Amino acid sequence: MFDFSAFLDELWTARFVLLQGLGITVAISLMAIVAGSVLGVVVGLALAYGGRAIRLVARAYTDLVRGTPVLVLVLASYYVLSTIGINLGPFQAGVLALSVFCSSHVGELVRGALQAIPHGQTEAAKAIGLTFGQTFVSVLLPQALRQILPTWVNTAAEMVKASTLLSVIGVAELLLRTQEVISRSFLSLEFYFFAGLLYFVINFGIERFGKYVERKVAVPR
Repeated sequence: MFDFSAFLDELWTARFVLLQGLGITVAISLMAIVAGSVLGVVVGLALAYGGRAIRLVARAYTDLVRGTPVLVLVLASYYVLSTIGINLGPFQAGVLALSVFCSSHVGELVRGALQAIPHGQTEAAKAIGLTFGQTFVSVLLPQALRQILPTWVNTAAEMVKASTLLSVIGVAELLLRTQEVISRSFLSLEFYFFAGLLYFVINFGIERFGKYVERKVAVPR
């Protein structure tokens, strides 16, 4: 039976533990989303405008990472890299794994958006003397951004949910902290529901931020 009073007592006792887990979840998710988005733009540019060799490398990277479960990437970042002398802590390995996974999805989004823009716009920019960097920033990126934003929001939300997998390598994120509290209080239903509510709040914030950016880059009517 749901004992709300007991839940509130345990919640107050565990407030700092849960807040610490929440902070780590938010920090890892934000770093993975930012790093993955930046790397994804580079991958998308390579897929859309790179030479044959660069496109092949970028395509192999994208397909390999997208076809690999996130959990495998997490375990590989933590355990496999150490065998070649790259020793990452659980936090760094988690950020790396999620960033790589995010970049493969963002790269494919950017490629699709760039290839949907009429080639004549690039030619026109070149004709008036713009470099490729200027053309990308002033002409291509604003249009691509409008197209990829809704899907990018979904990808960012997936990164938050994927952060729960980092508990397997010992990252003390929100889910692991919640399970620690449950093992002590035995209020599993209440605390899992509370953790789900916190994940919803994070993803709702990402969605609202995406809507805000979408309004900012929308073409005035």
